[in-house]
Amino acid sequence: MNTQLLQTINELSSPTSYNRVYHEPNHGMPMPSTETMKEIVALLREIIFPGYFGVDSLDEEIIHYHTGVNVEKLYEILSEQVKRGLCFDCKMPAPTKSHCAQCEIKAQKIATAFIQELPEIRRILSTDIQAAYNGDPAAHSIGEIIFCYPTVKVLLNYRVAHALVKLNVPLLPRIISELAHSETGIDIHPEAQIGEYFCIDHGTGVVIGATSIIGNHVQIYQGVTLGAKSFPLDENGNPIKGVARHPIVEDNVIIYANATILGRITIGEGAIIGGNMWITNDVAKGEKVSQSHGI
Repeated sequence: MNTQLLQTINELSSPTSYNRVYHEPNHGMPMPSTETMKEIVALLREIIFPGYFGVDSLDEEIIHYHTGVNVEKLYEILSEQVKRGLCFDCKMPAPTKSHCAQCEIKAQKIATAFIQELPEIRRILSTDIQAAYNGDPAAHSIGEIIFCYPTVKVLLNYRVAHALVKLNVPLLPRIISELAHSETGIDIHPEAQIGEYFCIDHGTGVVIGATSIIGNHVQIYQGVTLGAKSFPLDENGNPIKGVARHPIVEDNVIIYANATILGRITIGEGAIIGGNMWITNDVAKGEKVSQSHGI
């Protein structure tokens, strides 16, 4: 190896170079695996939408067996990834063996609680699918929506990630949401609250921030942003965490393409926001906002 390469290796291996980007594994536990998280999402698609993903042919006589096999596999690999997430987030510098054993038990309990939520996740996703079908005259069938539409892919990941957020699982929800983001171009923070019958038509470029609250029967189009107008800062100039800074969108709202809605404002029930609008103030119930009537 030549001198120049050796010098570069020495520089890269110096703590002064890597100390701000280095992760020392807590308790010897590796980071959660992105590849395994992809496997988990694939398993969830098989479980929630039997017959569409996974095995080539699945009839009703073997659904119970096939679901059982997949749920058991999901439990095993999800428990391990949850444990890794808990260790990543652990603040104890040198926990005891008993503490680490408790983390393993906690991860198994979380995996069980999450799996118990799957029937409800399926139910809510079925409302999202129906909304997508009702809102798109080009859709030929429910099956086409499930198998092809990006709104289903991203909402499955979001609904799963949000369920993990509610179980206080660190890191994994963001990994799951970013997998969908990279696949669809739709960025939904897993902490956002989204009601039933939600549809994202086309979808590319949609951004939904962490403290957004979206009601039932809401439809949004490509390029829509539900974002923050500003970030309150602490005395050191750092953003204050946990402040509600994204919009509230009430029931039966339609937001057309490339509209930007910023700040903790409310879009009233039944309002319609036209394309390319920039909204930073409340919109009244039933109001229609277009280029000729902006806010």
